[in-house]
Amino acid sequence: MSNKLTKTPEWKALTDHHNKVKGLHIRDLFSEDVARFDHFNSVHEGLLFDYSKHGITQDTLTLLLNLAGACDLESRRNEMFDGKKINSSENRAVLHTALRRPASDTVEMDGKNITPLIHETLENMKEVSDSVRKGEWKGYTGKHITDIVTIGIGGSIIGPQMAVEALKPFANSDLNFHFVANVDSSDLSETLRLLHRETTLFIVSSKTFTTQETLTNAQSAKDWLCEKLGSDAVEDHFIAVTADIKRAEAFGIDANNILPLWDWVGGRYSLWSSIGLPICIAIGFDHFQALLDGAHSMDKHFQEAPLERNIPVIMGLIGIWHRNFCDSSALAILPYDQYLSTFPTYVSQIDMESNGKSVDRDGQKIDYATSPVIFGEPGTNGQHAFYQALHQGTDIIPCDFIITAQTQNPLGNHHDKLMANAIGQTQALMQGQIDEEKPYKNFEGNRPSSTIILGQLDPYHLGMLLALYEHKIFVQGAIWNINSFDQWGVELGKMLAQNVLSTFDKKENHELDSSTRGLIEHIRTRKKP
Repeated sequence: MSNKLTKTPEWKALTDHHNKVKGLHIRDLFSEDVARFDHFNSVHEGLLFDYSKHGITQDTLTLLLNLAGACDLESRRNEMFDGKKINSSENRAVLHTALRRPASDTVEMDGKNITPLIHETLENMKEVSDSVRKGEWKGYTGKHITDIVTIGIGGSIIGPQMAVEALKPFANSDLNFHFVANVDSSDLSETLRLLHRETTLFIVSSKTFTTQETLTNAQSAKDWLCEKLGSDAVEDHFIAVTADIKRAEAFGIDANNILPLWDWVGGRYSLWSSIGLPICIAIGFDHFQALLDGAHSMDKHFQEAPLERNIPVIMGLIGIWHRNFCDSSALAILPYDQYLSTFPTYVSQIDMESNGKSVDRDGQKIDYATSPVIFGEPGTNGQHAFYQALHQGTDIIPCDFIITAQTQNPLGNHHDKLMANAIGQTQALMQGQIDEEKPYKNFEGNRPSSTIILGQLDPYHLGMLLALYEHKIFVQGAIWNINSFDQWGVELGKMLAQNVLSTFDKKENHELDSSTRGLIEHIRTRKKP
């Protein structure tokens, strides 16, 4: 479909339609339809999605839904939930949604019901979580744990770190959580300076247990622990989350302290699995279950709601409209809740690593744009950083505003001011302002934005929000006919890094290009002996 996508009648109809409506101003659409908000929003449980501030009409939505039909979106969605091996380049199923299904459900993979395996692991997570939270997990010298350090990288750490921060009001205040990802020694060193060996628990999260950055940091953490407590202390201070139990055991982690992971769980979709152990310890198992339940609620909505009222579908299709027909190359994620401060980073990974592809599922090069560049900061910080470009820059950048109606920390009228800023920004981007005497004060407006409102930021609603973005990204990948579940683009750099590492102590290596040789030589001669 991919190279034929732009030749389909549905794509051509959207191209023609864009030529007709591109001169429309969003504020005029509101003038023409005083009830436009009522016609362009959708609600699922405690989540509202307002898409009225986009330059689209009902005809636009109809044409986008026609495109979804031509791309067999519903069939592809069903294949994912049914456990078909839709990750074709790795011959794997994509079943992160199974991780949040109830124990009574049956989910088959290769003819086996995997639900009991999932819930057995959840029970193990509960046991670990309860033990640490209640002070029953003792370190080597008999002291209870005060600090949990998660060592991982990519999806093994970005999701858990985001969720622990987002749900801080629900966390055990007696425990401190730290996350180490960067192989830069400063990341681990600065973390260890804050800690006491006798009260620190390390969680090493790596599906393969071969990732260079993770194992380097884990080995250094192990050396730090054993330097004062001895090698016997590892059993009481290390947990592994991995699909390769033998490698974790070879590292020195006790078999009873290893939680399983499966190849049908992609890294960036893994916080629902045992990778979410830091979240579970932080907020407790009941709240972790609520996180799963919220995501499952959005899963069911995505599966069952008619496409024209299906929030992930509408959200994904509007993204297609902006990326492929309006030539928008970026998307701003703007959460107006400080607890969601790392949410833009989380979305940037699941979107750009999933859909940053230039070949289709058949290996054919495509002739249309895919994933936009994702960036963002929490409001109101971003307003004093990059919003200037959003309002008056030469690029039109669609925005997702995320608002929580209730604050976790009532203090004067802080929250009212925060909400006023968020809503005011969406209005300003849409409406604009004309100043004929001072052109530098002109705001053209007509800048598109969506607004997502959560009743409150609790585990259930966070689960809904995260699953919403997962499914929105799936919708776009299905339209673009790409594999949203591999990430081969990260492999070459890692492989070449190994080659570079092996040449640092060599004076010359004529197999390398002159720039690479020159950079290595410059660093090599300036390294301290």
